[in-house]
Amino acid sequence: MKQDIDILYQVHEFAELAGVTVRALHHYDRLGLLKPSRRSHSGYRLYSNRDLARLEQIVVLKFLGLPLKQIRDLLKRDSGLSESLRRQRHVLTGKRRQLDSAIHAIEAAEQSLKPKQEPDWNLIKKIIKEIEMQNDTEWAMKYYTPEAQAKVEERKKLWSPELQERVSQQWAGLFADIEASLGEDPASPKAQALAARWRELLAGFTGGDVEIQKGLNKMWADHDNWPQQPRQAYTIKPEIQAFIMKVMKAK
Repeated sequence: MKQDIDILYQVHEFAELAGVTVRALHHYDRLGLLKPSRRSHSGYRLYSNRDLARLEQIVVLKFLGLPLKQIRDLLKRDSGLSESLRRQRHVLTGKRRQLDSAIHAIEAAEQSLKPKQEPDWNLIKKIIKEIEMQNDTEWAMKYYTPEAQAKVEERKKLWSPELQERVSQQWAGLFADIEASLGEDPASPKAQALAARWRELLAGFTGGDVEIQKGLNKMWADHDNWPQQPRQAYTIKPEIQAFIMKVMKAK
């Protein structure tokens, strides 16, 4: 009699046994996250109980919020789980703070409303902006180390919706001024003044922290993979980016 470990399941059987979809198994296979133990002569995927044990690990890590690519790398190394869980804990703690902030804003709105009185729509608008601001930044945290994530979360407490709007306008104004100065000598006082404004706006976010700056650099290097909304909102024209880099080097 064969040992349980030698029992092989076709993909539909394995999906039903594991409580996942066939589509998910195909996706995990393409990612190199969960390859079937064998393939039949006809090319069909065949899974073993070892595969089931690996899938259970994937499901647990996915539930904890780790991205699939990070799970794949963890299982390849068979190490680093403690660090990854610590990082994920920081991310989830940040999300909890964001939810608390939104709840407090809603409670403040509830307290301000009086029976049979028109609501303060400016207050409602402020609440919506605060919630949107929190949601818009969650995706970016993966680029930072756990320590930098904690620092970013602390700095985010200082960023009200009004401040964020003001800084966005300052960046937009700077981009427009740079575009109008593309013909300038990078070493000229005018170009260097633009670079100084750039550094000042960056420092307003990083607070001069090197670890936050490293995470910010990683985030911008991965601009093409941002979610659609921030990618469209924070797109820098290639000629602007190329020019400001020349100006920085010419200092």
